[in-house]
Amino acid sequence: MDLSADRTTFKRHSLLSTFVAHFFGILAIVLMLIWLLHYREGIEYGSDNPLKILNVHPFLMYCGFLFLLGEAMMTYKTAYASHQVQKMVHGGLHLIGLVLGIVGICAAFKFHDKLNLKDMVSLHSWIGLTTFILLCLQWLLGAFTFLAPQSSSGTRRKMMPWHVLGGRALLYMGIVAALTGLMQRATMLGQSTNAESRLINFTGLAILLFGVSVDFSVAVGRYT
Repeated sequence: MDLSADRTTFKRHSLLSTFVAHFFGILAIVLMLIWLLHYREGIEYGSDNPLKILNVHPFLMYCGFLFLLGEAMMTYKTAYASHQVQKMVHGGLHLIGLVLGIVGICAAFKFHDKLNLKDMVSLHSWIGLTTFILLCLQWLLGAFTFLAPQSSSGTRRKMMPWHVLGGRALLYMGIVAALTGLMQRATMLGQSTNAESRLINFTGLAILLFGVSVDFSVAVGRYT
């Protein structure tokens, strides 16, 4: 077996899946912006219009949180940089995504407060908040294990498979949260127009394919 040829093939497939992931990830951002800015009221956290505040939630939870989560995962496997730089960018993108995710979650609670709605009553909110909390714990554990200088190489080697597995599982949990959120919002709107309904569906499909492509890139990248 030619291991060098196999690694070259895996590397090519990893780069291809990374390109596909970027395509669907950016496509989902564009579609979401068209939806929120053209069909809905716009995006503004400090607005007196509760719907503008609500629109901050899907925008930041995908464009700021889930998209950066996928970028962080791909950066560690496919970026042409030293291992230390890959780790720092990986952790940094995660941290930025978590901060933006906090703002996105606060926007949802702020919307509920303005309309005197109950919090945490939908399946979407349960999945979403669970995913976010677990990702925060994943980031903290990863920082102490892989970035802290006192962590031993043996500990890092033992934790790496679980860290990768947890990240991939949480990526899919984030996708489920995003898709259930889109379904919930479409139900709230009553799918007011056929064009808007199709736009929401295409946005959800792009998010799903983004996640699958990210996961494939990470899985193949393990063998390069």
